Amino acid sequence: MRIRPKKQEVENVDITSMIDMVFILLIFFIVSTTFVKDMKLELNRPSASSGSKSDGKVVRVYIDNSGEVYIDNQPVKLWAIQSKLRDLLRDVAEKSVLVVSDDSIPVNKLIDVVDECRMSGAKDVAISTSKEMG
Repeated sequence: MRIRPKKQEVENVDITSMIDMVFILLIFFIVSTTFVKDMKLELNRPSASSGSKSDGKVVRVYIDNSGEVYIDNQPVKLWAIQSKLRDLLRDVAEKSVLVVSDDSIPVNKLIDVVDECRMSGAKDVAISTSKEMG
């Protein structure tokens, strides 16, 4: 009878390459993902014959049919629009704001929101129409 030598068992498993691959895949999926800024509000936008497509890089301010104002999918009070927009426009070269509203919004509410946008430092404030949004 011969004594067979015991096989050496691996005590440590090197998972460095697996971790590297997971991080590479994570970075790939983060970079390749497109982010949609439009909120899923049911709005009846007003129409205009002179409307044109808006640039995708503008900051969008939404007013829903109940009169609530949203920036970055978060509800914002009228008095807080200026500070929120200043923070968003601080690092943007083109300081444009697009106000997306329902056609049943009272004009004075729309004017108040546009005034707050202009006082926040926006150079160009536009109001979205159905032709403009596609």
